[in-house]
Amino acid sequence: MSAPSSTPTPACPSYAAVLQVPYARRTFTAALVGRFSYGTVSPAVLLAVVHSTGSYAVAGTVMAVFGAMAVLLMPFRSALVDRHGPRHALLPMAMLYGALLCVLAAATWRPGTPEVVLGAVAALTGMCAPPLGPTMRSVWAELVGDRGLLQRAYSLDGVAEELLYVVGPLVVGAVLVLAPPAAAILLSAALIGAGTLAFVTSPALAGVRVPAGAGRGLKLSRVRGLLGPVVVAAGTGLALSAAYLSVMAFAEQRGYGEGVVPWVLAAVSAGSAVGGLLNGAVNWRAAARARLALSALGLGLALVAAGFAPGLWSLTVAVGCAGFFVAPALTTAYLLADEVAGPEARTQAGAWVNMAVNAGSSGGSVVTGLVLGQVPVGVCFVVAGVVAGAVGAVSCVPVRRGRPRPRGGAAW
Repeated sequence: MSAPSSTPTPACPSYAAVLQVPYARRTFTAALVGRFSYGTVSPAVLLAVVHSTGSYAVAGTVMAVFGAMAVLLMPFRSALVDRHGPRHALLPMAMLYGALLCVLAAATWRPGTPEVVLGAVAALTGMCAPPLGPTMRSVWAELVGDRGLLQRAYSLDGVAEELLYVVGPLVVGAVLVLAPPAAAILLSAALIGAGTLAFVTSPALAGVRVPAGAGRGLKLSRVRGLLGPVVVAAGTGLALSAAYLSVMAFAEQRGYGEGVVPWVLAAVSAGSAVGGLLNGAVNWRAAARARLALSALGLGLALVAAGFAPGLWSLTVAVGCAGFFVAPALTTAYLLADEVAGPEARTQAGAWVNMAVNAGSSGGSVVTGLVLGQVPVGVCFVVAGVVAGAVGAVSCVPVRRGRPRPRGGAAW
């Protein structure tokens, strides 16, 4: 996607300057409404399937299928947005996704639907999930012409998205007071439909043009440049999921009870929000790749420190410090992906980073779940920290330039 940007930006742009860009507030708000669906849909589907089948094992399997289809196919759905533009690709995707969510809600409203049917509907639904996050980030790159302002836009976007995932389960809990869990799935469908419709009809997207060659994949030279951001994103997701499970095990083993776990994990979100906003507010002189490595290293060191925490308060401080580096790492990863990809594959590049975070998170949950109980909790924290720091070191390795390839060649 490509559109000219003539918006003047101050020498030291602020978050207010981001929202003063013409049509930015309307477009961003619409995207957040649609993306809020992703904050509500996971707990809604999980609870609805448990309500319908009475089995947590079935619910976990259905959620795994739904999540795998949504995450693994995201780059390919994003390639459709790059090729056809958000107005032509995003709205049909969202309408189909919303319709399938309604089917899933109907199937789980009362007990009796076969488990195979629930799994099949969940798989089809996940396959159609529209990539609103990557698309909004590509639109930010079109709306603002200054890299400093774009950094603030990405930081604001990342912090807002994280807050949606914090508030989403609370909203689902409020719905359950009045209706069965399937009603929360209907709410998710309404959010994605209304948000996407408002997003694609924003005047900011009216002048978006599809560049020649858009959506045909990332060229090999650009794939190499994308490896650093993708690896750090995957390592960040893995380290965070390992830390979440380790916090739960820590509380259980020390006899604190499950009630303290949400408060400890809230420190991660709070730290990430503060870190993200500060990262966006600073006019960095260091190169983005160096900042990416330092953020990953900071995350790793904080998690290693958590492994030596003697009590709950010290653990809360350590994981809060770890959260401080999460948003800066992911924001910088998205910025690097945008630089590497170019306008013709901008949405797709962001989707690969997004997919890496989620894939790393899933992998971290599986591995940590298998080893918890076999090794001390502190070791799990330390290993997660070492992984986060190691991927930061990998991201610093210079990218070798291969021989020029024929124009138009693509790797993905």
